Amino acid sequence: MHLLSNILASKATLLLSRGTRTCDVAAELSTICALQGQVSRSRSRHSQELSWAKRDGSRNALVSTTTSLIINSVERSRMLSVKAFTEEQEALVVKSWNAMKKDAGELGMKFFLRVFEIAPSAQKLFSFLRGSDVSLEQNQKLKPHAKTVFVMTCESAVQLRKAGKVTVKDSSLKELGAVHFKYGVVPEHFDVVKFALLETIKDAVPEMWSPEMKNAWGEAYDKLVEAIQKEMKPSSGDS
Repeated sequence: MHLLSNILASKATLLLSRGTRTCDVAAELSTICALQGQVSRSRSRHSQELSWAKRDGSRNALVSTTTSLIINSVERSRMLSVKAFTEEQEALVVKSWNAMKKDAGELGMKFFLRVFEIAPSAQKLFSFLRGSDVSLEQNQKLKPHAKTVFVMTCESAVQLRKAGKVTVKDSSLKELGAVHFKYGVVPEHFDVVKFALLETIKDAVPEMWSPEMKNAWGEAYDKLVEAIQKEMKPSSGDS
């Protein structure tokens, strides 16, 4: 599955489940594509397909179209991301993390707010957000959690090449895996988080950002997700 394709498909499904008109959903998805600069050279053909989906009013047609809309533009990124984590990638990650580290708390919040902006339903995965009448920005439990997750993700990326594996403690990985399993986290959720993470880093270090840096952080994140998914099973307390 392709990252932005998954995000668009998830967004379409969410909006449609809320009763949003199909034409309005299609318009919003087109805007997201334009803002992210992910529309491929075959945009005109896909735009025509999108207009057909709007007229058709079919949920499956719309989701299918949004998935194919940017498939060509992300294929190259996906192919690059499967390469082994290199010394050059490590240098890019270390350089950018050193620049971001002092603002980890603020960036962690931006990271999580971006996740919730893309997928508002993800808030239901956090017990301290369910039923809360406090804004996300003012939630005192979200702030430290966001910083912890952001720092853990970045530190794992920094250590990836030297360690040859994700360096999060086994106990933490088991806990992360069990929690993700308990709350029904699916691959599309990880895709949304990856997109939000890369956008947060891009905004934090715009002068350093490059396709190579994007691939480096993307590869590191994929390794962390792979490690978490291996531990996605019920905890001993749930059995």
